[in-house]
Amino acid sequence: MSATDANGTADGAADISKLLWEHPDPKSTKMWDFMQKVNKKHGKTYHTYTDLYQWSIDNVADAWADIWDYCGIRHSQPYKQVVQDANTMFPRPAWFEGAKLNFAENLLYPTNEPKETDVAIIAATETTREEVTWKELRERVHKCQGGMRAAGLKEGDRVAGYVANHTSALVAMLAATSLGAIWTAVSPDTGVTAVLDRMVQIEPSLLFTDNAVMYNGKTHPVLPKVKEIIENLPSLKATVVFETSPSMDTKIEGAQQGKVIPYKDFTSKAAEGKMEFAQLNPDQPVYILYSSGTTGAPKCIVHGAIGTLIQHKKEHIIQGDIRPGDRLMYFTTCTWMMWHWLVSGLAAGATLVLYDGSPFQYLADGKSAKDNLAMPKLIDELGITQFGTSAKFLSVLEQANVMPKEHGLTLKTLRAIYSTGSPLAPSTFKYVYQAFGQVNLGSITGGTDIISLFGAPSPLHPVYVGEVQVLGLGMAVKAWDSEGKDVSKTGEPGELVCVKPFPCQPVTFWGKEGNKKYQSSYFDQFPGVWAHGDFIRFNPETGGLFMLGRSDGVLKPSGVRFGSAEIYNLLLKHFPDSIEDALCIGRRREQDTDETVVLFCKMKEGEKFSSELADGIKKVVRKELSARHVPGVIDECPEIPVTANGKKVEGAVKQILSGTNVKTSASVVNAGCLDWYRDWAKNH
Repeated sequence: MSATDANGTADGAADISKLLWEHPDPKSTKMWDFMQKVNKKHGKTYHTYTDLYQWSIDNVADAWADIWDYCGIRHSQPYKQVVQDANTMFPRPAWFEGAKLNFAENLLYPTNEPKETDVAIIAATETTREEVTWKELRERVHKCQGGMRAAGLKEGDRVAGYVANHTSALVAMLAATSLGAIWTAVSPDTGVTAVLDRMVQIEPSLLFTDNAVMYNGKTHPVLPKVKEIIENLPSLKATVVFETSPSMDTKIEGAQQGKVIPYKDFTSKAAEGKMEFAQLNPDQPVYILYSSGTTGAPKCIVHGAIGTLIQHKKEHIIQGDIRPGDRLMYFTTCTWMMWHWLVSGLAAGATLVLYDGSPFQYLADGKSAKDNLAMPKLIDELGITQFGTSAKFLSVLEQANVMPKEHGLTLKTLRAIYSTGSPLAPSTFKYVYQAFGQVNLGSITGGTDIISLFGAPSPLHPVYVGEVQVLGLGMAVKAWDSEGKDVSKTGEPGELVCVKPFPCQPVTFWGKEGNKKYQSSYFDQFPGVWAHGDFIRFNPETGGLFMLGRSDGVLKPSGVRFGSAEIYNLLLKHFPDSIEDALCIGRRREQDTDETVVLFCKMKEGEKFSSELADGIKKVVRKELSARHVPGVIDECPEIPVTANGKKVEGAVKQILSGTNVKTSASVVNAGCLDWYRDWAKNH
C-alpha cells in the first residue's frame, strides 16, 4: 500500500490530477507521534503510512499491544497475552486475556481525564439544543444504573432501545454496559414486524422507548407501535418511556400496570454512593447489532467490549486525529453501527454532537424551517470539527449545488468529513472540496459485522478522487478472486477478505445456532479467512481502495442494511394469492450514486402484474419495515434463477444488473433465464 513521505506527499506514480488533499503538517498528528513511538520501541525507522501499516499486519500482537498503550485502555487488571492465536480467525481467538475492564467506564472516564465542567454532549434536534457536562452525564448514568438495579438487571441480560439519537439513549446504553448487560437498539421509525424479527430472538429484559419522535417538522407518536411490540416480548420486566415529546402521552393503553414506567419514575430509585462498574473479561458482550442475510430472520451479531473499544479508539485517535475537546458528529440513527462508533468518541475525550431530526431542517430565531444548508449551519453554530454522514446525503447536497461558503458560512472549525453507508461517487469527492474546503475527506468502509472500519482515514496519506484512503492499522485486507487468488496488486476487482484475526471480530452470533451462523456468514467461502461480502479493487499506484458494492444478497440502499428475506417474508404474508416467487436485488452501476433496490415478481398463473400491485407492495413494506426498505423499482419477471437445491441465485442477477465484471461461482440450473435479466438491464 502506497503512502506519504515525511512531508505528506505521495510516493509512487500516483495521478497528481486526482489528488484532492494532503495534510499541511503531518508531523503534528497523533499518527506521526504513534509511529515515532513504534520506531523507538521496536528499533525501526518508519516514515510512511505504508511502513507502519505493513508492520501492523506482520506483527499482530505487537501492534495491538502498542495501540492499547498509546490510546489508553482503563482497566483494573492487566492482560497476560494480547491474542490467543495470531494465525486463526475461526474459532475466534480471545483478546487481551487476563485483563479486567468495563466498557462504559472507558467512555465515561477517558484516560485523558476531561474536567467535570467540560461539555461531554451537545444534543440537537430540529427545535432544541442541550449541553451536558461530563459531571452531568455521569450523574444521569448513575441514576439510570440505579433504576436498572432496582429492576433486577443482571450481567448478560439484554437491554433494548426503541429510541432516537439523543442523550437519554446514550445514558441507557452506558448504564446497561456499566453493569455488564448487553445493549441493542432499533430506530423508532422502524415497523413492528422488523423490530420483532430482531428482538424476539434476544429476549430483552428491559425496553427503553421514546413516546414520540420529530422528523421534518412533524411529531410522530411511537407508543401505539410499542404496545404491539411489548405484547410479543414476554421476557420484558418493564418498558421505560422517555418523554421526548412533552406534548405527547407517555401511557400505553391496555398495558399491564407497573410494566410501563415513565423514565422519571424509573430513575427515582437511584443507588447511593459512587457509580459501580462491573470489572469483566475483555470479550464481555456489550452490543447486539443486526445483519440481515438472504434467508431467514436477521442475524444477531454480538460484539465484545475490548474489540469495540480498542478498534474505535484506534480509529478516532490515530486514524482520525481526534483530540480531547474536539466536537464529533455523525448523522445516524441508533440502529446503525455508526452510532456505536460515534459514542465511543467519548473515550477519546471528544465532545459528542447527537443530532436527531431531518438533516434539512434548521433552527433559527426560535423556529425550525426547511434548509439545504442545515448541516453546514450546524457545523458553524456548534463548532463541529469532525462531521460524519452518508454518501447519499453528500450526493443530495451535490445535486442541489449547495455551496456553504457562498452563503457566509466559514466552516473554520471543520477538519474532517467522514462518509460511509455506500461508496462515494468520484464527482461527490470533488464536490466536497469545492463546497467544504480543505478537510480530510474520509470515505470509510467497514460494517455492522465488525462494528468498525476496514478502510479508514489517515493524516499521513493523500485523498484521491473516488478512493478510500488506506486500510486501518492491524486490518490485513486483500482482494481475492473467486478461486482464492490474491489480486490486490493487479488492480482487478475481487472479494474483500481479511486474512489475519482482529479484535473487533464478533464474539459470537446470538442463539443456539450462533457459531454455525457465524462460520457460514464469513468463513464458508474461503475456509479460515474472513470474506466480508463486498467487491473491492485496489489502486496499485496510490494504494487506495475502490468499493464496488455488495457481493452477497445483502441490500444496502443509502447505507441502510437489510436482507432480501425481509421483503420475501412480507410478500408471502400479504400477497400469497398473486405472487408465486420474487427476487430482490441491490443494483449499483458505475454511474450510480447509490444502490437501488429492484424487486422482480413472478406472478401466479392467471394473475397479472400491475402498477396497483406495485403500489400495494410499497405501502406494505413502508408500514411494516420502513420507508428506507421500499424498493426503488418493482417489475414482473418470467422466471427466478435457482441452484440445484432450489436456492435463489441473487448474486448472478446482481452482477448482471450492476455490470460488474466478476465471475459468479453459483451453479444456475435454469441459466437460460439470465438472458431475460441481461435484456432487462440493457433497457432499464
